[in-house]
Amino acid sequence: MKQGMRLSAAAKREQNWAYIMVAPTIIGLIVLNLWPFIQTLYTSFCEHLGFGHYKFSGLDNYIAMFQSPEFWKATWNTIYFCILTVPLGLILALLVAMLLNAKLKGKGVFRTIFFLPMVCAPAAVTMVWRWIFNADYGILNQVFGAHVNWITDPKVVMISCAIVAIWSNIGYDAVLLLAGLQNISKSYYEAANIDGASKVTQFFQITLPMVSPTLFVVMIMRLMASVKVYDLIYMMVEETNPAITSVQSLMYLFYRSSFIAGDRGYGSAIVIWTVLLIGLVTIIQFVGQKKWVNYDV
Repeated sequence: MKQGMRLSAAAKREQNWAYIMVAPTIIGLIVLNLWPFIQTLYTSFCEHLGFGHYKFSGLDNYIAMFQSPEFWKATWNTIYFCILTVPLGLILALLVAMLLNAKLKGKGVFRTIFFLPMVCAPAAVTMVWRWIFNADYGILNQVFGAHVNWITDPKVVMISCAIVAIWSNIGYDAVLLLAGLQNISKSYYEAANIDGASKVTQFFQITLPMVSPTLFVVMIMRLMASVKVYDLIYMMVEETNPAITSVQSLMYLFYRSSFIAGDRGYGSAIVIWTVLLIGLVTIIQFVGQKKWVNYDV
């Protein structure tokens, strides 16, 4: 009995230490994530009077938002940006990961080169790409002998931003996918070679199904990041740019509404809409992953 009581006391002490160890993370989530979200949700139903004062206005912000053509244009721009960047970015990242996973000399050097954009300052990356896209003396127009307004043409500006986004993230995604590829047992490929399966068959029957869990995680991360895109567009396209409406995302519209126009209630409503959009996309992904993600070892 005494031994059982001692074990119970020891287990209780371990449980208390477990609570103490996770307390900083829980407190951080509450202070930095949960409470700001609650404040944003409340603010979305209020009119901003200035100097931190708000007046409850019900659904006025949401009614104004849903009636705004600019809001729906920003929503479509965000979805269009996801369509341009996520599928192509994942395909290229998987291709790079497979090349790095092959028997290639200097793989460590190539890994560093591909991962380098992730450690570079976004402002520096944007300045370089703005110089590349410059219509007058940019290297891209010089190489192709064309005169394309990559940043100021409403028909092209979104594609330009998508190119920068894919280039910036391909290395990080490739490293994650490389980790998934290296977990695939070589015995699968040895058995496939004995059966005479081609490299294409091995990719679709072995590589793709086995790396699908990692690919699914990377896809979720990239979709969430694409929906929340702001800094890239802010640094690539100036406020006075005539193509701003063709590339303005939901987060960019939030910035303009909250910090330029000073309407933080309306801006908070945009944030809540973005959160709902991310939630909808995530639910669709988790429902769809049952059909193509393979968790069998």
